[in-house]
Amino acid sequence: MLGTIRAFWNDQRGIAMILVAIMLPVLVGFAVLAIDMSRVNSLHNDLQNGADAMALAAAAELDGKSDSIVRADRALLNLVSNKYSFSGANNGPAVTLASAGVTRRYLLSLPASDDSPIAAANVITDEVTDAKLARFVEIKVTPVGFSAIFPISFLSGNTASNSMSIGSASVAGFSESVCNFTPMFICDPYSSLTNLGAALQGNSRPMFALKKQGANAQFGPGNYGFLQTPNGDQSTKAITQMVAATQPKACFAQNGVNTRTGTTPPINDGFNTRFDIYPNGNGSGLDPVTDPPAPNTIKGMVASGGRNNCSYSAPNNGQAANYKAVPRDNCFYSANGCSNPSTAPNANGRLGDGTWDRAGYWSVNHPNDGAWPGNSGLPADASRYQVYQWEINNLNDHGAEATTPACDTPTSDPKRRLVYVAIINCDTSNGGVAVQGSGGPYPVDAFASFFLTEPAGGPPNADIYGEIVDINTKDGLGTLDNFVRDEAQLYR
Repeated sequence: MLGTIRAFWNDQRGIAMILVAIMLPVLVGFAVLAIDMSRVNSLHNDLQNGADAMALAAAAELDGKSDSIVRADRALLNLVSNKYSFSGANNGPAVTLASAGVTRRYLLSLPASDDSPIAAANVITDEVTDAKLARFVEIKVTPVGFSAIFPISFLSGNTASNSMSIGSASVAGFSESVCNFTPMFICDPYSSLTNLGAALQGNSRPMFALKKQGANAQFGPGNYGFLQTPNGDQSTKAITQMVAATQPKACFAQNGVNTRTGTTPPINDGFNTRFDIYPNGNGSGLDPVTDPPAPNTIKGMVASGGRNNCSYSAPNNGQAANYKAVPRDNCFYSANGCSNPSTAPNANGRLGDGTWDRAGYWSVNHPNDGAWPGNSGLPADASRYQVYQWEINNLNDHGAEATTPACDTPTSDPKRRLVYVAIINCDTSNGGVAVQGSGGPYPVDAFASFFLTEPAGGPPNADIYGEIVDINTKDGLGTLDNFVRDEAQLYR
């Protein structure tokens, strides 16, 4: 009997069954917990993806216009629908996460650190008046219930509930930016983007006479100035080289640009490379190879010397009848007796009337083509830019001054006579901002292509004359549709 008991005591057969019986609840519990964690992760990912999608959809409408928040809310309500699974409310078919399941806040700015919470100072409180200032949107998903398989009630101490709530949040913002852009802005002579867009319709375009403003003076309609470069280089030489470049290495955002600090001497050398005019001694480092002249450089000047020793000068009395630059407008509003239309109440003599001596220009530079517009096929009210393009395509049809540059080899790109500028409404009496020579960020109404009609003036005036060819907004003609990059991105 004693031996039997001893044998039983020492017998280890079947011990695995005992261990399995003890560990089986633990193993099953871990398996169920793993399943719950996977379900929780899937639910949170679905909610986060939905919050991100809604934030991006709303942020894409925050373009600085007065109805931006209205359009953003419409996008949330109608354009975005996301699904999520594994909620406590429905563990079967996916549930739609619609705008009713989220809360949103529109923001002026974000804290400097992502670790800092969004403060009251960052939030827009008046969504009607301040809609133009909305730059970001915060989307918070109302927490949804999650019913666990694992008995988490024992862990939480709340035996009445075996569920938890899962939520998510996302912050997105919108910006429009341009690259390969001249670091320059002009104050809209119309003080109105709508009126500027209306002036682009048809052929005839009024001339802009842009005057450089001092460093610390307040800018007004018809003034121009320069922007801070992204790399922070503020030297006159750097600005001049960027103005002269065919593709300036700079990008700027439409929701705010900063004007250049300090006094900027006239940088007419940067503009005048397009007219085959390079400074003596070339202290600005401009190179006809990297900064070539345009294919059409007619400017009413006489070339002398050969390719290696070439220069331009004004025609003498005997030559004057055979050389004629592109004429300026006959008069400018609020100056020289021109009437001042309601579309340009503060033009300050900087906006032309669109009437210029086409016939006189044509008779001098294209004497063999008949009276304007001759057999050119151009409309009788053609813009200067249209005439410029026609001349490129008809290089042999010219007078004493050749269309092509005499000193250096031109580029084949007709857009070389265009500069791309930011348009800012500087008229504080008409909804604009008070722009100083050093300040910002100032909102950009539009980006524009500006056709240079003549070489830029040197010190002390440094005036620039030309026509707006197009703007990148709905009021424009569409040639700059691919110029601006729209970017909605997640920030938090």
